Amino acid sequence: MTNNEIALLKTIGFSEIGRDLLAHSDNGYNVLFGGCLFQSYADHPRKKVTANGLTSTAAGKYQILERIYDAYKPQLGLTDFSPHAQDCIALELFKEVGADMLINEGHFEEAIKRCSLRWASLPGAKWDQHKNNMAYLEAFYENVGGTLA
Repeated sequence: MTNNEIALLKTIGFSEIGRDLLAHSDNGYNVLFGGCLFQSYADHPRKKVTANGLTSTAAGKYQILERIYDAYKPQLGLTDFSPHAQDCIALELFKEVGADMLINEGHFEEAIKRCSLRWASLPGAKWDQHKNNMAYLEAFYENVGGTLA
């Protein structure tokens, strides 16, 4: 994993979870949709949570849906929902949309636009949820060691 990929993972987690939950959890890895925490990494928590009029099974630092976890678990050879497993799924998701090449070339905004196909909190995402501002995310990305072209 490159420094820019690590910074992008941190930025997506920050965007999905928020600064407060990152600080008051296991760095976001044990957060359920809506902000509650789960206790075990043995498997995806598989809980439907309703918050702000939305119901989701999203969990972890990257708010991975239960069905996404189930699809990628055998593909990536995962045995649990540990932080490492969550990172592997997130990396695969942004590679699938070509964000890995863009971020490694320093094209943050374009990488985020591609990732918005997968994460609801990113600018340009199609879901009716809170979206973070591009400049805000870019500043965070640079602050955690990401570099721009």
